[in-house]
Amino acid sequence: MAILSPRSLALSLPRLSPRSSAPLRKPSVSSTDLSAPSLPRRLPLTVRRAASANPSPLAAADASTWEALGGVSVLAASTGEPVLFKDLWDQNEGVAVVALLRHFGCICCWELASVLKDSMPRFDSAGVKLIAVGVGTPDRARILAERLPFPLDCLYADPDRKAYEVLGLYYGLGRTFFNPASAKVFSRWDSIKKAGKNYTIAATPDDKASVLQQGGMLVFRGKQLLYARKDEGTGDHAPLDEIFDICCKVPVA
Repeated sequence: MAILSPRSLALSLPRLSPRSSAPLRKPSVSSTDLSAPSLPRRLPLTVRRAASANPSPLAAADASTWEALGGVSVLAASTGEPVLFKDLWDQNEGVAVVALLRHFGCICCWELASVLKDSMPRFDSAGVKLIAVGVGTPDRARILAERLPFPLDCLYADPDRKAYEVLGLYYGLGRTFFNPASAKVFSRWDSIKKAGKNYTIAATPDDKASVLQQGGMLVFRGKQLLYARKDEGTGDHAPLDEIFDICCKVPVA
């Protein structure tokens, strides 16, 4: 059993510093990745917290987000085969929660995946499909799925960070290691230790620049974007109460 501490968590991360001579590669998204080549390369999402009792769709990002994201392909963790986002759930009335993890070697993402797995009965009872996407290859995704464990049929890999780039999710050294929001992980230390009992850094992508990617959370009904939130820093995950509040108020056909 791995014994985790704030110090061991810091040591488990790849050594990256502002003075590193190695340039950080940030992937580009070509027009062939999108369903409509004329769409903008990045779609900065408006951060929304579902504080009101009757949340409305994100008007600014709704249609454009789906048009861009729907044509992006991710790799099924179970088979390694590419799957388009638009094929992941019912595009008419299906409700889907899309959790974008940082990368498969991020212990904070093991915690998020563990919480999502424990919440699956509630998602299922509401007719909501859970989709988790992480940065890395399918073989690294399977490490998380087997050791956590996490259901493979809900897990997808995005090794080139195409979906993250399209959504404009945060990326960079400051967001990863120095953003104040990252300090939230210490308030959940018991939860992180529990999720990380079988943790291994071997799930980290070979491309170490990938560890600077932050995640986010989306909720769709068909093609309609109901909720979008960017993680401000490492471990700054969307409160699930917000996600459940959205899902429970959306009638499922």
